[in-house]
Amino acid sequence: MIIQINMKFIHYLKVAKEYVNGSVKTSIIIVAFVMALYSCNNLGVEKHTDTATTGNAAIATDETFQPIVEAILPVYHAIYKYAKIKVNYLPEVDAINLLLKDSVKLAIVPRPLTANEVSYFNEKQIFPKEVKIALDGIAVLVNKKNTDTLLTVEQLRDIFLGKITRWEQINPSSTLGELKVIFDNPNSSIVRYVVDSITKSNILSDKLSAMKYNRDVVELVSNTPNAIGLIGVSWVSDKDDPACLSFLKNISVVAISKNNKATPENSFQPFQAYIATGKYALTRYIYMINTEPRAGLATGFSAFAAGDKGQRIILKTGILPYTQPVRIIQIKDN
Repeated sequence: MIIQINMKFIHYLKVAKEYVNGSVKTSIIIVAFVMALYSCNNLGVEKHTDTATTGNAAIATDETFQPIVEAILPVYHAIYKYAKIKVNYLPEVDAINLLLKDSVKLAIVPRPLTANEVSYFNEKQIFPKEVKIALDGIAVLVNKKNTDTLLTVEQLRDIFLGKITRWEQINPSSTLGELKVIFDNPNSSIVRYVVDSITKSNILSDKLSAMKYNRDVVELVSNTPNAIGLIGVSWVSDKDDPACLSFLKNISVVAISKNNKATPENSFQPFQAYIATGKYALTRYIYMINTEPRAGLATGFSAFAAGDKGQRIILKTGILPYTQPVRIIQIKDN
């Protein structure tokens, strides 16, 4: 057993010496008692420097959700002035890996943990908490010069599998030539979504390309007439965000149809109402995965995002909050 000697412990020794009056045997007994008492109060107790609303914490976030987190954080920091959260914006794979390595206690990702991941944590006596905070959409982008802004899920599947490689296969009158498909990152959640939910195959076309960030996808599509890109919808859905408005000047958001043929009547863009009613085809939940064994800052931030204030902020970003009621208003032309 190792006992750290500090000024508090030295004080206990001085007190013992003063009241023993020279009795060596009694001194030994009292010193032993003081050491045991002090060690019981200080050894084996994990010291924490944060609470649910104070201190410092690092979290990992899928880079797809950066606009959402950056909308929530300033409000959270303004309310809780003694809290400081540092965010690592990463591809989904890297965000989960930081959680598994215990480098962070909170990850914001578009999937729950797998059974193997849960077992890994449970073996360490860690029992993760998963909270849904939103229903997100994946936006499909094309250049403003491209007039083909209606696509079916089947056409997307064939593009990702390499069966459709040229724009004239979609529209015979198109002069854009070869299709250039851009993802945000090879390890991104969007690539996994395409594999799990669209192609349902691990074999993708070798014509697909990946950048590094969602912003890179927007910039490349805005400068490449024959490109098609996939990003998180929050990057282009907040009409109060100047960056979002600048993006929309040079790109078009494709309307997606679940039917075999895309028409204006059966194709829908990733607006909140269409995400809420299930008309938009490419959606996924956003999870906050918390591995804290206690109510620390990661837990406090997770509760804030899932609470009323956090959900109202998420609503403003253009995606669908999970716990906040949403009113859908239909306007008809007379």
